Amino acid sequence: MKLGARMIKTGLAISLSIYLAMLFQLDQPAFAAIAATFAIQPSIYRSYQTILEQVQGNLVGAIFAIIFVILLGNNPFVIGFVVVLVIAANLKMKIAKTIPLSIVTVIVIMESHTENFIGFAIDRFLLIMLGVLSAFLVNLVFMPPKYETKLYYKISDHTDEIIKWIRMITRHATEHSALKEDLPHLKENRFKMDQYYLLYKEERTYFRSNKYTKTRKLVLYRQMIQTTNKALELLKSLHRHENEMNNMPEPLQELIQLKLDGLTNFHEQMLLKYTDKIRAQHTLDMDKAINKKALMTCIMSYYKNPENEDWIELFPVFALIIDYADQLEHLNTLVESFKNYHQEDSEVQLDQRLED
Repeated sequence: MKLGARMIKTGLAISLSIYLAMLFQLDQPAFAAIAATFAIQPSIYRSYQTILEQVQGNLVGAIFAIIFVILLGNNPFVIGFVVVLVIAANLKMKIAKTIPLSIVTVIVIMESHTENFIGFAIDRFLLIMLGVLSAFLVNLVFMPPKYETKLYYKISDHTDEIIKWIRMITRHATEHSALKEDLPHLKENRFKMDQYYLLYKEERTYFRSNKYTKTRKLVLYRQMIQTTNKALELLKSLHRHENEMNNMPEPLQELIQLKLDGLTNFHEQMLLKYTDKIRAQHTLDMDKAINKKALMTCIMSYYKNPENEDWIELFPVFALIIDYADQLEHLNTLVESFKNYHQEDSEVQLDQRLED
């Protein structure tokens, strides 16, 4: 079992919240621990957003709880009614993420109606906010997330998996059912790439000199994702038309295999070039990877044969090959531009792989 950064930070936030509650001599430190569990976030920016939203949401919960206890007491039906009102208020304020912790605030404040109820309510509210603050401090100080590293390796690993399947399917080496079973996993990786991209985009840059570089990197990573997604579309189309591909004339099958090998090699080298694992002097020639005009000329020469008119079903595959080539050309342009205009930042520094 591997311990991810967020798991460790959650444990640290709970420990810190309990310690601080004991330090300030607040009763029931477990409530602070519960709040810390809800408040931990995957990034510093989201943690900052959370603490602002939680202050609003918990104030709403505390105010409603105090008013209704004073007016109607703490009957279970009253507590349920207040919870409904607090949920509605949070939705109206567009801070729906704070609803769970706001409900906790309502319950812990309304659970007991003591003589010094106002002081009791304030203590409970401070406990909740202490837990939220503990989660923010842990996220700020301990193991700050490096989402650029996670994003790059997720793109790289996902691309490697897709390329592996493309190479096997063009060599008729795949079991149809095996690829079918692996496609949901590939779709899940696609979703994770988009998640990491969003988290990296949300990371703040504290120096103006780094802002422009970050913007260009975002464009570049977005194109990396689009290119990998296009490769996945191509793989799914090859899988769907596997029988038709097997019935093509053998010379054309070999041509498609050769061109796809060129494209996938080019794709791999592009990711390596971005991280300076290929010498800057090494130029990647797209024409060597695929000559789109020559490929379509060859395909059409076979298609003009009356016996091959049923190949119309394969045109989506050929179109995706061309589209994949176009995406790679654009990615190549962006990588070259980044290396040329950001020479001081051109050596991309990526940390070692980190567990989620």
